[in-house]
Amino acid sequence: MKASIYKSTGSWYVAKAANGKLYNARIKGIFKIDEISSTNPIAVGDEVEMEIEDIQEESAMIDHIYDRRNYVARVSPHNKHQHHIIASNLDQSILFATLKEPKTSQGFMDRFLVSCESYHIPAIIVFNKSDLYRKKEMEKFLLLKNIYENIGYKVVLASVEKNEGIAEVKSLLQNKTTLLSGHSGVGKSTFINALFPGFQLRTQEVSGWSGKGLHTTTFAEMFDLENGGRIIDTPGVREFGLVDISKQELSHYFPEMRVLINGCQFNNCMHINEKDCAVKKAVNAGTVSEERYISYLTILDTMDDTNY
Repeated sequence: MKASIYKSTGSWYVAKAANGKLYNARIKGIFKIDEISSTNPIAVGDEVEMEIEDIQEESAMIDHIYDRRNYVARVSPHNKHQHHIIASNLDQSILFATLKEPKTSQGFMDRFLVSCESYHIPAIIVFNKSDLYRKKEMEKFLLLKNIYENIGYKVVLASVEKNEGIAEVKSLLQNKTTLLSGHSGVGKSTFINALFPGFQLRTQEVSGWSGKGLHTTTFAEMFDLENGGRIIDTPGVREFGLVDISKQELSHYFPEMRVLINGCQFNNCMHINEKDCAVKKAVNAGTVSEERYISYLTILDTMDDTNY
C-alpha cells in the first residue's frame, strides 16, 4: 500500500494511506537506503510502500521508499559529518523571518536560500511581526525587500498578530506542498494556528535574556489544507549548516551571481581577488548588492574544502 509520511519522530512515523487513513509505521528491520548518510532515512513528505500489520491497532511496516523529487537538508545538529533531511517532495518553501524579537540575520536567510537553490525549490520570505516594527526596522525591511525581489524572490510583510498579510500567504499555499521554516519565536506556530484554529499548537515567548526563540515544535509534521495543498511545520532552526555544497559551487546558488559567472576570466573564479571577475565588477557597479556579496564571502569563509 502506498502512503505519504506525515510525521517523523526518528523511530516511528505517521503515514497517510491513499484512502486517507493514518497508520503508525516503522521501518522494516532489513530496510536500508544505500548511499544516504543522513540521520533520518525517512523524512516527512516521503512517499513509501508499506504493509498493514494490524488493522485494529492501525500499525504498518515500511518496506520501500520511492525516489524523492527533491529535499531540503542541513548539517545534523548532533554530527557535523552527517546531514539531516528536513522534508522532501516539496513545491516551495517559506522562510519566516523577523527583524525584531527575535532578529533573523541576513546570513541565516541567505544560507536557507542557498540550500533551497541547491535543491531547486522555490523560496518565499515572509517578514512577520510587522506590528513591532518602528522606523529603523521598516527601513531595513524595505532594503531587504528590494534586494531579494530584484533577484527573483517573493517577499511578504505580515503580522500574524494583527492578521495583516496573512490572506496573501494563504493564497501562496494553495494546491502546493510547502515547507515552513525559521528560527523559533518568529511566529510559525501562531500562523499555523491561524490556518487551523482547532489545533492550538504550542507557542512560546522569545527568551528575554538571549533574544532567541524557544523551541516549541519537536518533530517535523505535515498538515492538509482545506482548500488543497499541504504545509510541513519544522522545528525552529537556530543554525542552518549547508550540506553537499563545495566552495567552488557556492556562487552557483546565488541567482544574481550565477548569471554572471560565464563573464569571469577564469572558469574556476571564486570572486574574491581574481582579475576580470564579472561578479566583483557587478558589486562595484551596484548591480549585485554588497550585502549579498558579503554574505557570500562569509558563508565561503565558514566552509571547509570538503562538501560540508
